[in-house]
Amino acid sequence: MNTHTLPEAEAYVLSEDTKAKLKRASTASIATQLYKRGLRNQFIQGVRPVTRKPETMVGQAFTLRYLPAREDRNPLEVFRDPAHKQRVAVETCPPGQVLVMDGRKDASAATAGSILVTRLAVRGCAGVVSDGGFRDAEGIGALDMPCFYAGPSAPTNLTKHEAADINIPIACGDVAVFPGDVIVGDGDGVMVIPAHLADEIAEACAGMESYEAFVIEQVANGAPIIGLYPCTLEENEKKYEAWRARTGL
Repeated sequence: MNTHTLPEAEAYVLSEDTKAKLKRASTASIATQLYKRGLRNQFIQGVRPVTRKPETMVGQAFTLRYLPAREDRNPLEVFRDPAHKQRVAVETCPPGQVLVMDGRKDASAATAGSILVTRLAVRGCAGVVSDGGFRDAEGIGALDMPCFYAGPSAPTNLTKHEAADINIPIACGDVAVFPGDVIVGDGDGVMVIPAHLADEIAEACAGMESYEAFVIEQVANGAPIIGLYPCTLEENEKKYEAWRARTGL
């Protein structure tokens, strides 16, 4: 067992039911549910979609850590090494999982480019997240697979980054990410759910998303917020139950 990994994260397997529920949840709802449980720093800072996709990204984390590059260790020839950690991470990230990269929030050089990200997509990975840059961002944005980054950057990763470790705890956008944590990404950004909370958060968000859809409809029709959001009036509870019966949500 990897002694750097939380046992509960390593043992957790994301179920199809939980995945489906999280695909219907917003990162905002997830953030609120994590906040209720005392977790306030699970939103990856400074990361945005390369191109917004119609489907929410959900998958367990497979990680890659970069160090600051030292010039004598990172000539272009290192890519000839079949054991180069960046290349190995791309070829070993399991299908259905999300490659999360620790680029130290430095987007002045790429942490990956369109060829490597295309390879992840072809292998069936659920997405990629980096708090550094991507090169060939236009090509990456054209892929069906969700991709999140800090910004476009033409210089090769070797300019600033040395791929050092695979599937260990990392930092990404000021969030601790453990292998096996559940990663959810939408138009707002990326949330990291500790593995042991994923099923609970998914279930809580399912009810929260339903109620918020009701609230939005009510507000759009002129209803006041007080007593509605949060629900503190019995009449609004009754309206919500009637709405659920009518809509099936």
